[in-house]
Amino acid sequence: MTGSRRSRRVGAIVRWPVGVGLVAWRYLWRTTVMHRSEEDGDASDLPEPLPPEACDDRVQHLEDGHGDLLHRTYSVRIAGGRHGPDELLALLARDPNVWSPSGMAVFRRTKGSHGAMTVGDEFLIRLPGPWDGPVRVVGSDPRHFRLATLHGHLEAGQIEFRTEEVGEDVRFVIESWARPGDRLSHLLYDQLLVAKEVQLVMWTHVCLRAAKLSGGRPCGGLTVRTRRLRTPAHTDAATRPAGTGSEKSPEQV
Repeated sequence: MTGSRRSRRVGAIVRWPVGVGLVAWRYLWRTTVMHRSEEDGDASDLPEPLPPEACDDRVQHLEDGHGDLLHRTYSVRIAGGRHGPDELLALLARDPNVWSPSGMAVFRRTKGSHGAMTVGDEFLIRLPGPWDGPVRVVGSDPRHFRLATLHGHLEAGQIEFRTEEVGEDVRFVIESWARPGDRLSHLLYDQLLVAKEVQLVMWTHVCLRAAKLSGGRPCGGLTVRTRRLRTPAHTDAATRPAGTGSEKSPEQV
Protein backbone atom coordinates (compact mmCIF):
# COMPACT_ATOMS: atom_id res chain seq x y z
CA MET A 1 0.00 0.00 0.00
CA THR A 2 1.53 3.29 -1.10
CA GLY A 3 0.36 6.87 -1.50
CA SER A 4 -1.33 9.27 0.85
CA ARG A 5 -4.21 8.37 3.14
CA ARG A 6 -6.51 10.45 0.94
CA SER A 7 -5.42 8.75 -2.29
CA ARG A 8 -5.80 5.28 -0.74
CA ARG A 9 -9.29 6.15 0.50
CA VAL A 10 -10.31 7.52 -2.91
CA GLY A 11 -8.90 4.40 -4.54
CA ALA A 12 -10.84 2.16 -2.17
CA ILE A 13 -14.08 4.05 -2.85
CA VAL A 14 -13.54 3.82 -6.61
CA ARG A 15 -12.76 0.08 -6.47
CA TRP A 16 -15.48 -0.80 -4.01
CA PRO A 17 -18.53 -0.93 -6.34
CA VAL A 18 -16.63 -3.16 -8.77
CA GLY A 19 -15.20 -5.37 -6.03
CA VAL A 20 -18.49 -5.76 -4.19
CA GLY A 21 -20.23 -6.40 -7.49
CA LEU A 22 -17.83 -9.20 -8.42
CA VAL A 23 -18.02 -10.86 -5.01
CA ALA A 24 -21.81 -10.51 -4.92
CA TRP A 25 -22.05 -11.98 -8.44
CA ARG A 26 -20.06 -15.03 -7.34
CA TYR A 27 -22.26 -15.25 -4.25
CA LEU A 28 -25.46 -15.20 -6.30
CA TRP A 29 -24.18 -17.86 -8.68
CA ARG A 30 -22.51 -20.09 -6.13
CA THR A 31 -23.59 -23.73 -6.20
CA THR A 32 -22.77 -24.43 -2.55
CA VAL A 33 -25.85 -24.89 -0.40
CA MET A 34 -26.24 -22.45 2.49
CA HIS A 35 -27.98 -23.33 5.75
CA ARG A 36 -28.94 -20.03 7.36
CA SER A 37 -30.73 -19.35 10.64
CA GLU A 38 -31.43 -16.39 12.92
CA GLU A 39 -32.77 -16.50 16.46
CA ASP A 40 -32.85 -14.63 19.74
CA GLY A 41 -29.73 -14.86 21.86
CA ASP A 42 -28.98 -14.90 25.57
CA ALA A 43 -26.07 -14.39 27.95
CA SER A 44 -24.29 -17.43 26.48
CA ASP A 45 -23.70 -15.38 23.33
CA LEU A 46 -21.30 -13.00 25.05
CA PRO A 47 -17.60 -13.48 24.17
CA GLU A 48 -14.95 -14.33 26.71
CA PRO A 49 -13.21 -11.29 28.27
CA LEU A 50 -10.27 -9.87 26.40
CA PRO A 51 -6.85 -10.71 27.86
CA PRO A 52 -5.43 -7.81 29.91
CA GLU A 53 -2.15 -7.79 27.99
CA ALA A 54 -4.01 -7.08 24.75
CA CYS A 55 -6.11 -4.19 26.09
CA ASP A 56 -5.51 -0.46 26.18
CA ASP A 57 -7.59 2.66 25.61
CA ARG A 58 -7.60 2.10 21.83
CA VAL A 59 -9.69 -1.07 22.04
CA GLN A 60 -13.30 -0.59 20.95
CA HIS A 61 -15.27 -2.83 23.33
CA LEU A 62 -18.79 -4.11 22.84
CA GLU A 63 -20.10 -1.52 25.28
CA ASP A 64 -18.73 1.20 23.00
CA GLY A 65 -21.11 0.10 20.24
CA HIS A 66 -24.74 0.84 19.41
CA GLY A 67 -27.78 -1.42 19.23
CA ASP A 68 -27.99 -5.19 19.49
CA LEU A 69 -25.15 -7.66 19.79
CA LEU A 70 -24.95 -10.00 16.81
CA HIS A 71 -23.26 -13.33 17.53
CA ARG A 72 -22.63 -14.82 14.09
CA THR A 73 -20.99 -18.10 13.09
CA TYR A 74 -19.99 -19.03 9.54
CA SER A 75 -18.62 -22.53 9.00
CA VAL A 76 -17.73 -25.02 6.31
CA ARG A 77 -16.68 -28.66 6.53
CA ILE A 78 -13.81 -29.35 4.13
CA ALA A 79 -13.34 -32.84 2.71
CA GLY A 80 -10.36 -34.20 0.79
CA GLY A 81 -7.97 -31.37 1.62
CA ARG A 82 -4.19 -31.62 1.51
CA HIS A 83 -3.79 -29.72 4.79
CA GLY A 84 -4.77 -30.60 8.34
CA PRO A 85 -6.27 -28.01 10.71
CA ASP A 86 -2.91 -26.65 11.91
CA GLU A 87 -1.49 -26.34 8.41
CA LEU A 88 -4.61 -24.64 7.05
CA LEU A 89 -4.70 -22.14 9.92
CA ALA A 90 -1.02 -21.34 9.33
CA LEU A 91 -1.78 -20.63 5.65
CA LEU A 92 -4.62 -18.29 6.60
CA ALA A 93 -2.56 -16.50 9.26
CA ARG A 94 0.37 -15.95 6.90
CA ASP A 95 -1.36 -13.36 4.71
CA PRO A 96 -5.00 -12.28 5.17
CA ASN A 97 -5.10 -10.77 1.68
CA VAL A 98 -4.83 -14.27 0.20
CA TRP A 99 -8.33 -15.11 1.45
CA SER A 100 -9.98 -11.71 1.92
CA PRO A 101 -12.03 -10.45 -1.06
CA SER A 102 -9.80 -7.60 -2.25
CA GLY A 103 -12.68 -5.58 -3.65
CA MET A 104 -14.25 -5.38 -0.18
CA ALA A 105 -11.43 -5.49 2.36
CA VAL A 106 -7.65 -5.09 2.12
CA PHE A 107 -5.48 -5.86 5.16
CA ARG A 108 -2.52 -3.55 5.78
CA ARG A 109 -0.25 -4.61 8.64
CA THR A 110 0.64 -1.66 10.86
CA LYS A 111 2.35 -3.52 13.72
CA GLY A 112 4.15 -6.85 13.97
CA SER A 113 6.07 -9.15 11.66
CA HIS A 114 4.72 -10.51 8.39
CA GLY A 115 3.88 -14.17 8.04
CA ALA A 116 1.93 -14.89 11.23
CA MET A 117 -0.79 -13.73 13.61
CA THR A 118 0.90 -12.89 16.91
CA VAL A 119 -0.84 -11.34 19.92
CA GLY A 120 -0.31 -7.59 19.71
CA ASP A 121 -0.07 -7.45 15.90
CA GLU A 122 -2.29 -4.80 14.33
CA PHE A 123 -3.89 -4.32 10.93
CA LEU A 124 -5.73 -1.49 9.24
CA ILE A 125 -8.40 -3.01 7.04
CA ARG A 126 -9.35 -0.79 4.13
CA LEU A 127 -13.14 -0.91 3.89
CA PRO A 128 -15.73 0.77 1.67
CA GLY A 129 -17.54 3.84 2.88
CA PRO A 130 -16.41 6.30 5.58
CA TRP A 131 -14.65 3.69 7.74
CA ASP A 132 -11.36 1.90 7.96
CA GLY A 133 -11.18 -1.23 10.10
CA PRO A 134 -8.33 -1.12 12.63
CA VAL A 135 -7.96 -4.40 14.52
CA ARG A 136 -5.54 -6.05 16.94
CA VAL A 137 -4.68 -9.72 17.37
CA VAL A 138 -5.78 -10.64 20.91
CA GLY A 139 -5.50 -14.41 20.77
CA SER A 140 -3.51 -16.93 18.74
CA ASP A 141 -2.52 -20.59 18.78
CA PRO A 142 -2.02 -23.27 16.08
CA ARG A 143 -5.77 -23.57 15.48
CA HIS A 144 -7.17 -20.08 15.95
CA PHE A 145 -6.54 -16.38 15.90
CA ARG A 146 -8.84 -13.71 17.30
CA LEU A 147 -9.07 -10.02 16.47
CA ALA A 148 -10.54 -7.15 18.52
CA THR A 149 -11.73 -3.90 17.02
CA LEU A 150 -9.93 -0.63 17.71
CA HIS A 151 -11.45 2.84 17.77
CA GLY A 152 -12.61 3.93 14.33
CA HIS A 153 -13.84 0.49 13.26
CA LEU A 154 -17.39 0.25 11.93
CA GLU A 155 -18.02 -2.47 14.54
CA ALA A 156 -17.27 -2.90 18.22
CA GLY A 157 -16.33 -6.40 19.30
CA GLN A 158 -14.31 -9.48 18.39
CA ILE A 159 -13.95 -11.99 15.57
CA GLU A 160 -12.26 -15.39 15.63
CA PHE A 161 -10.98 -17.60 12.81
CA ARG A 162 -10.35 -21.25 13.71
CA THR A 163 -9.95 -24.75 12.33
CA GLU A 164 -11.26 -27.97 13.86
CA GLU A 165 -10.67 -31.65 13.19
CA VAL A 166 -13.84 -33.56 12.24
CA GLY A 167 -12.96 -37.17 11.59
CA GLU A 168 -10.82 -37.12 8.44
CA ASP A 169 -12.13 -33.66 7.50
CA VAL A 170 -11.40 -30.11 8.64
CA ARG A 171 -13.99 -27.57 9.69
CA PHE A 172 -13.21 -23.89 9.18
CA VAL A 173 -15.17 -21.48 11.40
CA ILE A 174 -15.50 -17.70 11.59
CA GLU A 175 -17.23 -16.53 14.76
CA SER A 176 -17.95 -12.90 15.57
CA TRP A 177 -19.43 -10.99 18.51
CA ALA A 178 -20.13 -7.41 17.51
CA ARG A 179 -22.33 -4.34 17.73
CA PRO A 180 -22.37 -1.48 15.20
CA GLY A 181 -19.57 0.92 16.05
CA ASP A 182 -21.52 4.15 15.56
CA ARG A 183 -25.00 5.39 14.71
CA LEU A 184 -24.44 5.31 10.94
CA SER A 185 -23.26 1.71 10.95
CA HIS A 186 -26.17 0.92 13.29
CA LEU A 187 -28.51 2.29 10.60
CA LEU A 188 -26.81 0.24 7.88
CA TYR A 189 -26.85 -2.95 9.97
CA ASP A 190 -30.15 -2.96 11.80
CA GLN A 191 -32.40 -0.68 9.79
CA LEU A 192 -31.35 -0.96 6.15
CA LEU A 193 -29.65 -4.36 6.62
CA VAL A 194 -27.11 -3.44 3.94
CA ALA A 195 -23.93 -3.91 5.98
CA LYS A 196 -25.24 -7.15 7.48
CA GLU A 197 -25.76 -8.70 4.05
CA VAL A 198 -22.44 -7.39 2.70
CA GLN A 199 -20.78 -9.02 5.70
CA LEU A 200 -22.57 -12.29 4.91
CA VAL A 201 -21.26 -12.20 1.34
CA MET A 202 -17.74 -11.44 2.53
CA TRP A 203 -17.41 -14.17 5.17
CA THR A 204 -19.07 -16.89 3.10
CA HIS A 205 -16.55 -16.01 0.38
CA VAL A 206 -13.75 -16.49 2.93
CA CYS A 207 -15.14 -19.90 3.94
CA LEU A 208 -15.11 -21.08 0.33
CA ARG A 209 -11.67 -19.58 -0.19
CA ALA A 210 -10.36 -21.50 2.83
CA ALA A 211 -11.70 -24.72 1.32
CA LYS A 212 -9.93 -23.94 -1.93
CA LEU A 213 -6.64 -23.11 -0.20
CA SER A 214 -6.81 -26.43 1.64
CA GLY A 215 -7.08 -28.27 -1.66
CA GLY A 216 -10.41 -29.74 -0.55
CA ARG A 217 -14.08 -29.17 -1.24
CA PRO A 218 -17.04 -27.97 0.86
CA CYS A 219 -18.97 -30.90 2.30
CA GLY A 220 -22.59 -30.40 3.37
CA GLY A 221 -22.72 -26.73 2.37
CA LEU A 222 -22.13 -23.56 4.35
CA THR A 223 -23.72 -22.93 7.74
CA VAL A 224 -24.50 -19.37 8.85
CA ARG A 225 -26.02 -18.87 12.27
CA THR A 226 -27.00 -15.51 13.74
CA ARG A 227 -28.08 -14.95 17.34
CA ARG A 228 -29.25 -11.49 18.35
CA LEU A 229 -28.86 -10.31 21.93
CA ARG A 230 -30.74 -7.09 22.53
CA THR A 231 -28.92 -4.39 24.55
CA PRO A 232 -26.50 -6.76 26.34
CA ALA A 233 -26.06 -5.98 30.02
CA HIS A 234 -22.49 -7.28 30.08
CA THR A 235 -19.70 -6.94 27.55
CA ASP A 236 -16.15 -8.01 26.77
CA ALA A 237 -14.76 -5.04 28.73
CA ALA A 238 -13.98 -6.82 32.00
CA THR A 239 -10.34 -6.03 31.39
CA ARG A 240 -10.78 -2.42 30.30
CA PRO A 241 -7.83 -0.44 31.72
CA ALA A 242 -8.68 1.77 34.67
CA GLY A 243 -9.69 5.27 33.70
CA THR A 244 -10.75 4.37 30.14
CA GLY A 245 -14.40 3.58 30.74
CA SER A 246 -16.96 4.41 28.10
CA GLU A 247 -19.16 7.43 28.66
CA LYS A 248 -22.24 5.45 27.66
CA SER A 249 -23.78 2.19 28.72
CA PRO A 250 -25.61 -0.25 26.41
CA GLU A 251 -28.92 0.93 27.86
CA GLN A 252 -28.14 4.49 26.71
CA VAL A 253 -27.66 3.74 23.02
